[in-house]
Amino acid sequence: MTASEPIIRLAAKGDGVTASGRHVAGAVPGDVVDGYGAITPGPHHILPACRHFGTCGGCQLQHVDDAMLADFVRDRVVNAAKGQGLEPDELLPVHLSPPHTRRRAGLHGLRTARGAVLGYREGGSHRVVDLAECPVLHPALAALIAPLSKFVATHGPKGMVGIDLTLADQGVEANLTHFPLEGLGPTEAALDFAREQGLARLTIDQGYGPETMWEPEPVTVTLAGVPVSLPPGAFLQATHDAEARMAVDAADWLASARVVADLFGGLGTFAFALREGRKVLAVEAERAAHLACKTAGALSGGQVLALHRDLFRSPLQPAELNRFDAVLLDPPRAGARAQVAEIAQSTVARLVYVSCNPSSWARDAAMLTEAGFRLVKLRPVGQFRWSTHVELVSYFER
Repeated sequence: MTASEPIIRLAAKGDGVTASGRHVAGAVPGDVVDGYGAITPGPHHILPACRHFGTCGGCQLQHVDDAMLADFVRDRVVNAAKGQGLEPDELLPVHLSPPHTRRRAGLHGLRTARGAVLGYREGGSHRVVDLAECPVLHPALAALIAPLSKFVATHGPKGMVGIDLTLADQGVEANLTHFPLEGLGPTEAALDFAREQGLARLTIDQGYGPETMWEPEPVTVTLAGVPVSLPPGAFLQATHDAEARMAVDAADWLASARVVADLFGGLGTFAFALREGRKVLAVEAERAAHLACKTAGALSGGQVLALHRDLFRSPLQPAELNRFDAVLLDPPRAGARAQVAEIAQSTVARLVYVSCNPSSWARDAAMLTEAGFRLVKLRPVGQFRWSTHVELVSYFER
């Protein structure tokens, strides 16, 4: 029988690890685990905030206190950097988003003989957890769980449906996928539901893309004080507080840059935060997001210009990049290898890199350091609270 051992760290998937390398699900640094796997809780082991924890796949770390949660976020980022031989000049404090702040969510719903189940999937399973609460979600989103469940029970199809919720300026946008509406009755019921729940917009995808059923006024999201049209399903940072923290960091680090390229710019999350006192070119491949940014840029004074371009297939070339004082990158999880290779060949001397994947970021960052860049500042960001998903914002100088 294995002797009792203390847990010394959290692994990438959230399980506790002993000095001998033993992995124990549900254990936290400071806990002690005996030979049978029983856990004696330590000072950082707390009661989960949600009754569904342990079954729901949305959270993995609700049993971890904030001090240890911040350590986990920091270590994920720092270890990714060290794995590529990177050491920042300054490691900034971790930003953790508080509970009840998530402004977008992807749920699943299924009509059953007794009604419906609606929530996230179970960990490692296709079964849906029937949510009674969710301390991660913004209250405006959480308040829709029960009404949506009732709507799915009454009008949902036989198969699984997707439910994407986003908090906009005018309220909540709901997008239902794999949700055919057969006949006038269900269509009128959907409109009644949107009206009764005060939705900002209801879109339904019956297999041909999202179709807007209800939108009393144009839906927008305010980015750095600029209202930007919000296309159905458009990407937003998961929490407003994390978005603001990363935007402030980027603006501070690029304070003296007069012309900036914002690559993978989306709706203009960072472009509008950087616009004061400078020109920003926001480059984006997704057409609806590009057009929303372009329109908002024109209406807000013209400091933000927009370019429609797929940076994976056609990255900006060195001759184009050399026109800019600095570059900001915020690519998808795959990173920006092709674009970073072109930046490495350019004369750009300052770069902010925002990432939702420390591994792909570290790979790209290693390419930058080989080209003469130095990792000056690094801030780990935990906006997906209680999950193992970690983000960061970083600053490089050549």
